[in-house]
Amino acid sequence: MCEKLPDTSGEPLKTTLKRFCIVVMFSIAFAYIEAAVVVYLRTIFHPGGFTFPLTEFGLSPLWKRILLTEIGREAATMVLIFTSAWLFGRNLLQRFASFSTIFATWDIFYYVWLKVLINWPASIMDWDILFLIPVAWAGPVLAPLLVSATLLSFGAIILYRCSCGRAIKATLTDWFGFVFAGLVVVVSFWIAGWHIAEPDFQSYFYWPLFALGPILAIALFIKCLLKSK
Repeated sequence: MCEKLPDTSGEPLKTTLKRFCIVVMFSIAFAYIEAAVVVYLRTIFHPGGFTFPLTEFGLSPLWKRILLTEIGREAATMVLIFTSAWLFGRNLLQRFASFSTIFATWDIFYYVWLKVLINWPASIMDWDILFLIPVAWAGPVLAPLLVSATLLSFGAIILYRCSCGRAIKATLTDWFGFVFAGLVVVVSFWIAGWHIAEPDFQSYFYWPLFALGPILAIALFIKCLLKSK
């Protein structure tokens, strides 16, 4: 699953490290762009502060027009992440690792930049709108940060092993397991997103359901690593 790079006195690992650093720099800069857009949106729609429940979310004509624009921007963002991962990687596994690294770093530094720019979130338990395709995703900030930390770990480990010419063995069943783990996380965000306008919105984020996703993904990843020794 991983092509062995030419061995020239440690150059493969050095090359991989340089590529990893470039990926991280790209992701941090991209995160600033994302955060800047959100600063503008909150200035327009939440001049009194961004708080839950979002009782007026999507009701006015202006909301609907901007909402369509924002959905298009989010779709374009995912295209940029996918295409960047494709360009940074040399094969399918490296591209998956690059995607994980870009997405995770972008997501983590998105919140870092928001903290720098507008001093938000006040706490990692503050709620946020995470995504809008195909419906609103919502949850406490801690949840996407945990997902991103997991993905960043996966990406770094895979890229390191690729630089050493050691393939990570994953069966088709393993890949289906990773997809299922991702879907569990997404569904937990969807359920919460359906209730963002309700006073008891916090009760609709089910931590046990969410936790099942990362735990399953980590268990599968460890299994793949053990098979690859």
